[in-house]
Amino acid sequence: MQGDIKSLVFDLDGTLYVNNGLGFAINLSACRYMADLKGIGIDEANMLIKETRERLSAKSGIDTPLSLACMEQGGDIKELHRGFAEDIQPERFLSRDERVVDLLKFLAGKFELYIYTNNNRSLSSRIMNAIGIAGLFRQVFTIETSWRPKPDRVTLEEILSEIGRKPSECLFVGDRYDIDLRLPAEMGCAVFLVNSVEELFPLCKLMNEENL
Repeated sequence: MQGDIKSLVFDLDGTLYVNNGLGFAINLSACRYMADLKGIGIDEANMLIKETRERLSAKSGIDTPLSLACMEQGGDIKELHRGFAEDIQPERFLSRDERVVDLLKFLAGKFELYIYTNNNRSLSSRIMNAIGIAGLFRQVFTIETSWRPKPDRVTLEEILSEIGRKPSECLFVGDRYDIDLRLPAEMGCAVFLVNSVEELFPLCKLMNEENL
């Protein structure tokens, strides 16, 4: 990475916390929505979403987010996320991780912190409160920012314009390379892939060295 990083842009789900139970709840809510939309059973809806994601990924060569698969089958993204916000109780699954809180507090003293997530504002806020990181970010960009799921070049350009930073001044952090990081990297941003919360912690040393 170059030494002129000013802003760190984090994905939320799967990056600043990992919880399979919450992930299952989100997928189940999407299956219920698709089952109602298509007049089919939950298991059929689950298979339809799975097959749609696989087909779109094979066509594009990159992973397909859940919301895009639902949209491909005629779903309305606003209705899908309204269901997420009503159905899901993240507090049942999540708790505060002081290690993540301390890491973000340290980084916030040196960089501008942002979140860019495919989740909705209501659910994202509850998740951030549950894991103790609310208030540590200058701005949170959710699906409501454009109603276009990432990866989306227009939305990403709008976010960079909003925060007033060039791509070379930003580091994007996420757990899914195709969805969170590939497009920022193509646009000239630095990227940092994590596969677990533990893989976040080297950021402390890495970004401290960048500022020396």
